[in-house]
Amino acid sequence: MTKRFFTSESVTEGHPDKICDQISDAILDELLRQDPYSRVAVETLVTTGSVHVAGEITTRGYADIAGIVRRTLKEIGYTNPEFGIDCEDAGVWVSIHGQSPDISQGVSAGIGKEQGAGDQGMMFGYACDETPEFMPLPIMLAHKLTMRLAEVRKKGLVQDIGPDGKSQVTVEYEDGIPKRVEAVVIAQQHLITLSEDKLRKEILEKVIKPVCGKYLDKDTKIHINATGKFVIGGPEGDTGVTGRKIIVDTYGGMGRHGGGAFSGKDPSKVDRSATYAARYIAKNIVAAGLARKCEVQLAYAIGVAQPTGIYVDTFGTNRIPEEKIIELIKKHFPIKPRDILEKLRLRRPIYKKTAAYGHFGRDDPDFTWERTDKVGILKKALKG
Repeated sequence: MTKRFFTSESVTEGHPDKICDQISDAILDELLRQDPYSRVAVETLVTTGSVHVAGEITTRGYADIAGIVRRTLKEIGYTNPEFGIDCEDAGVWVSIHGQSPDISQGVSAGIGKEQGAGDQGMMFGYACDETPEFMPLPIMLAHKLTMRLAEVRKKGLVQDIGPDGKSQVTVEYEDGIPKRVEAVVIAQQHLITLSEDKLRKEILEKVIKPVCGKYLDKDTKIHINATGKFVIGGPEGDTGVTGRKIIVDTYGGMGRHGGGAFSGKDPSKVDRSATYAARYIAKNIVAAGLARKCEVQLAYAIGVAQPTGIYVDTFGTNRIPEEKIIELIKKHFPIKPRDILEKLRLRRPIYKKTAAYGHFGRDDPDFTWERTDKVGILKKALKG
């Protein structure tokens, strides 16, 4: 028997980097709502009392960026300047210009020309049978902990806590099977009036036990605000930037990552759309029983529709040859940029809600890449 430990982290919607992701995607959603063919690449930076938005946009729509920034901060819960930024009084700086025509000519479809990829790069998708969501257990528990932190804050179940928070979960595996939680780490912003002893007790009882209960035992290590306090948080504690939580956004470090971030990018950018497609492919392969684990890589050249490479790794869990799986991918799944956009219906204002608590493993009809509608077709390969 081989024991191994794997750790993943998540952050709440009030984490500075996640504030930026949500602002960038809220701007994207507003432009896609007006013009589904908007080209958007928006980056956000937050620091004490201020928000900076910059990037490239080509659209027939209009976005009140300052209004979107303030509304997003309010929805997250930044209504008290003691938490590092205030939706009413924060300064907002905007620097937006048009998309480079050099990029546009390679991406846009034309007469006799397919829509090309919005950039070069490689994108990965992953799935496994550890959880009902076909996601690794460590990242799913970490996300559920941060979602619960936000829930107890917004419902007033724990008083005097702020929007900023983080979780980390270490899972013990035996021969590749998750068995128990070895450690849970929580960092939760709070007002100075809330004692650490009370905070730890309430988070343990109202957050950790409800989420991780069946995986906890007497040997599980629990660390809550291990530095002693977490009063200075949000953008006052750390400067946030769009796209700095790509591992939180995906699989918590389980499986590889191509390096491209998602938020603020319209779906013509394969950093986003092809990563969704790769997850869609991997999840259907595992759900169909072709493998217990599956990682799919799609690689592209800017302006070229057909992927330059497709790679599959099932980590020795495959029931049919990986070469056959690649053939099934080419036959049954969208892998060209235009096909991905159409099949997964990506030209819609659905992205702000992807910008916190992970882009994958979510039960939401707008997350079309989570569908398992190819399972029936793929299962036939097991009989052949």
